[in-house]
Amino acid sequence: MTDVIDGDAVAAQVREDLTGAVQTLEEAGVTPRLATVLMNDKQASETYISMKQRDCEELGIAAEDVRIDPEAPADELFDTLAELNAREDVHGILVQDPTPDHVSDERVLSAVDPAKDVDGFHPENVGKLVGGNPRFKPCTPHGVQKLLAHQGVDPDGKEVVVVGRSNIVGKPLANLLVQKADGGNATVTVCHSHTDDLAAHTRRADVVVAACGVPELVDGDMLSEGTVVVDVGINRVDADTDEQSSSSSQNSSSSGDTEKGYELVGDVDYDSAKAKASAITPVPGGVGPMTRAMLLYNTLKAASEQTGVDVTLP
Repeated sequence: MTDVIDGDAVAAQVREDLTGAVQTLEEAGVTPRLATVLMNDKQASETYISMKQRDCEELGIAAEDVRIDPEAPADELFDTLAELNAREDVHGILVQDPTPDHVSDERVLSAVDPAKDVDGFHPENVGKLVGGNPRFKPCTPHGVQKLLAHQGVDPDGKEVVVVGRSNIVGKPLANLLVQKADGGNATVTVCHSHTDDLAAHTRRADVVVAACGVPELVDGDMLSEGTVVVDVGINRVDADTDEQSSSSSQNSSSSGDTEKGYELVGDVDYDSAKAKASAITPVPGGVGPMTRAMLLYNTLKAASEQTGVDVTLP
């Protein structure tokens, strides 16, 4: 029988485990604060920001909602980030994707103080991760690690195939899983759009992580019996015409956010994969809630390191 890994339940446990850190900071006179910066008018981004703000408020983290007109000059965003970097009461900064075309993504990544970069994407933090001494683990890869640990899956010595090579999920996850550390020591293969015979790789894997943004790319025929399957993808599929609209997001919750006439599917064909897998994450309700939980984790870690108040993190 296949175990369905309940990301909502695991994320709720992570949040519960973080309450002690919030209390320790409060007793030391520190209110941890996350500033979210939004410079687009997309409904999905509005939804993600609202969920993150709600998560913070429920845990006791101050949430500051910063909005910038998408038509404003790029310097307005960078001036805002400079002000947030300088504020001692702001411990974490997150710039919600996407930013407008006239704003350089690379410049945005470098503009956030690496000590407040709770996404973990600043070049300095990427270097620390690759070097085996991460300041912040990027939220989705860290969430995947937590889900595997909750399921009792130790990557040590196992074959893990990561389908996808994005800077947000594929690359940092591969780096985490190969580290000589708890939750690592795996033999990792990273597959992508130029990989020949993808199925040959996934069939030999003990763990398959699909994070490529292609609806239902990985199916049961591509898996061996007993594989653990983690589906990071979130894709909208037209329920009436079978026309697929792929848009990957790691921020969704189990409640979903679909428009009428669409359904959410992952990068894995759930039904056929479930017939082969020993454990599998659903979409929605799998990895998405963990991404948001790990953002809270990173915010508390940032507050601890910036203030010198030691906290215990799960």
